[in-house]
Amino acid sequence: MESVDYNFKLNQHSLAGARAALSRMFQDQNPKSLLDVGCGPGVWLRAAQELGNIEFLGVDGVDVSQGEFLVSKDNFKQVNLEQPWRLRRKFDFVFCLEVAEHLDPGASTALIRSLAEHGDRIYFSAACPGQEGQHHVNCQWPTYWQERFNREGYRCEDSVRWRIWDDQRIEPWYRQNMFVAVRDEQMAGKEPRIARVIHPEMFGSNAIPSTSTFRQEIASQVARGSERIGWYLTLPLKAFWWKFTRRLRRTTGASSQVSK
Repeated sequence: MESVDYNFKLNQHSLAGARAALSRMFQDQNPKSLLDVGCGPGVWLRAAQELGNIEFLGVDGVDVSQGEFLVSKDNFKQVNLEQPWRLRRKFDFVFCLEVAEHLDPGASTALIRSLAEHGDRIYFSAACPGQEGQHHVNCQWPTYWQERFNREGYRCEDSVRWRIWDDQRIEPWYRQNMFVAVRDEQMAGKEPRIARVIHPEMFGSNAIPSTSTFRQEIASQVARGSERIGWYLTLPLKAFWWKFTRRLRRTTGASSQVSK
């Protein structure tokens, strides 16, 4: 992933936020092992280490020096996240938080398959359309990633983001974008689609740009084929109908004013 222009020092994430999130995410669960994909300087790994009795490993496409890494570099491995990779073992929990948006869109399937190779329960979040940041080249709504997890036999649900939604210690992009993918061949693809939401605090964090820029980004995502095929097939009819009814209301309103 050396082609990705990314500097961890420009994106500081708080240890307090990771600590608070883990306590809410794990609840009564006691994982014995954890893999953090796109771990950066190891903020989430450090928070996991403090819980005790957890074997953990971080992988990233960008190397981090020992002086900048928050845990021992023995717990780090550099891999190319835009290509398939394999550690030849599984973990109780796999994290991939605010990473996928930095990778080329063509790497989406390889990323999800690589995550699936390493665990049956995956905590995932990625930037939504219009969310600003370093090298954001593939910002998508959760359903885009949900469909890719479904193909690998995972069902997805977002109860975790509602558990952390109001905790101001946690960065708002995690609270907005996080969901869980669980291996479940029978239910994969049958679960409800994850809702598109914007956390109110994102508008005060400079992570979400102006409304006009936001709309332009969404239009760009649509033009690149991010929606389901059925959406594109029905869109012209829906657009024509709404345009027609708006014009009809405008005409009827004008006629009413004249008659008065």
